[in-house]
Amino acid sequence: MRRSISLTTRQELTVAIGERYRAADRKGKKAILDEFAKVTGYHRKHAIRVLRGNKKLVQRKPAGQRIYQEAVEESLIVVWEAADRICGKRLKAAMPTLVEAMERHRHLRLEETVRGLLLSMSAATIDRRLKRVREQAFGTRRQKRPLNRIRRLVAVRTFADWEELRPGFMEVDLVAHCGAKMVGSFVHTLVLTDVASGWTECIALPVREQTLIVEAINAVQTRLPFPLLGLDTDNDSAFMNDTLWDYCQQRNIVFTRCRAYRKNDQAWVEQKNGAIVRKLIGYGRLEGLAAAAALRRLYEASRFYVNFFQPSFKLKGKEREGAKVRKHYQAPETPFRRLVMLDGFPEASKNSCSSNLTCLTRCACLSTSAMPKTRSSPSVRISRLNQCLRICRNSSPVWQPPGAQAKYGQPTGASPSPGAGGELVRILLRKSGRSC
Repeated sequence: MRRSISLTTRQELTVAIGERYRAADRKGKKAILDEFAKVTGYHRKHAIRVLRGNKKLVQRKPAGQRIYQEAVEESLIVVWEAADRICGKRLKAAMPTLVEAMERHRHLRLEETVRGLLLSMSAATIDRRLKRVREQAFGTRRQKRPLNRIRRLVAVRTFADWEELRPGFMEVDLVAHCGAKMVGSFVHTLVLTDVASGWTECIALPVREQTLIVEAINAVQTRLPFPLLGLDTDNDSAFMNDTLWDYCQQRNIVFTRCRAYRKNDQAWVEQKNGAIVRKLIGYGRLEGLAAAAALRRLYEASRFYVNFFQPSFKLKGKEREGAKVRKHYQAPETPFRRLVMLDGFPEASKNSCSSNLTCLTRCACLSTSAMPKTRSSPSVRISRLNQCLRICRNSSPVWQPPGAQAKYGQPTGASPSPGAGGELVRILLRKSGRSC
C-alpha cells in the first residue's frame, strides 16, 4: 500500500496505538497490526518492531536556512573574475585586499552583511560555490586520451623480459637528423639491433613514414645472416599503425613495444643510436633525397665495419650492494663472433659470414695501406670514402638485397656515383664549420 499520510502523523499514530498493542493478547495484536500496516504502509515486520518500541523514531533535523544568498554568490563571482580565476585557497588569501581595493575604486559596492559573509567564506565553500561557473568557463575535467587500437593489441616488453638467446629478435628505433629544430621534412635513420648478438643495420629514410619503414624492414631481411623473428619498437605512431602490424602478422614476426617514456626498455638500440649513428653522422640537419641517398651509401659501407670489426660489451648481470649496483659484462666481442659462437646458429650462415669476413679483411687492408700517414685533406678523405664504398659494394655480392637497391638507391649491380658519398661528407663538414 502506498503511504498517504505524513511522517509526523505516522509517528503520532505509533505512539497512540503502541501502548494498546503491547497490552493486547495474541488475537488482538494481530487485528491491531493488520489495521496499522494498512494505514501507515509499513512492512509487517517493520510495523511489529515499531509497535513493540524496539525501533526508535527518527527525529529529523529541520532544514537549515541558506547562509549565502544570491548577492553573496554574485559578489564572489565578480571577485573571482577580477583575481584571474584563481583557486579557492588563493582567493581566500587575496579576498580582503582585493575587496577593499575594488570598493575603493568603485568597482564593487557591498552591504555590510554581504561583505562580512563574503570575507568569512572558507576556501572549500568558495570552490563549491564556483563549481558551476568554473565548468561553464573551463569545461569539465579533461579525460585521458585512450590508447589507439594498435597499442592495445601490441604487447609490452620491458628490459627485464629479454630472455631470448636466439638471434632474430631486434629492437627498432628512429633517429632524426633535424638539427636544432623539429620543423619541416628531414632525413631519419631506421636502426635495427639484434638483442642476442648486437648485429646492427641502419637505413636512411628521406621522411618519417610508415610505408617506407615497412619497406626498409623488408629490405633489411634480405641481408641479415639470420631470420627476422621479432620486432620491439617504441610507442611512436610511425610504428603503432596497421601497416606494420599487418606486416608482422602476415610473416609471423613477434611485434612488441616498450613502456611509454621508458627508454631503458630499448637499451640495446638506444646505445647503438649514439655509438654508431650520432658518432658517424653527428647532430646536424640533413634534408632531401640527395642527402638520404648519400647517407644510405655511407651506411652500406659502415655496416661491415660495425658488425665485423667493432667489439662491444654485453651486460651479463647486475647485483646490488646497498646503494651501489655492480654490473658484470661479457668479454668484448664483435656481433659476427657472437653469432658464430651461438649453438643454434646454422652452419651455412657461419660459412657465409666467414667468406664475407675474408673479403672485408682484404678490403680493409687495401684501404688502410692506401691511407696517407699524415692528416689528409677533405678532398682526399672524400676520394677515400668513395673508394671504400666501391670496394665494399663490389666485393661482397652475398649481402646485396635483391630489388631493395632499386627501391632505396641505385639499381643492383650499379656502381655508386663519385659524388654521392662525397656530397654527404661535404654536408657534414659544412655542419662542423669547415668547407671542402
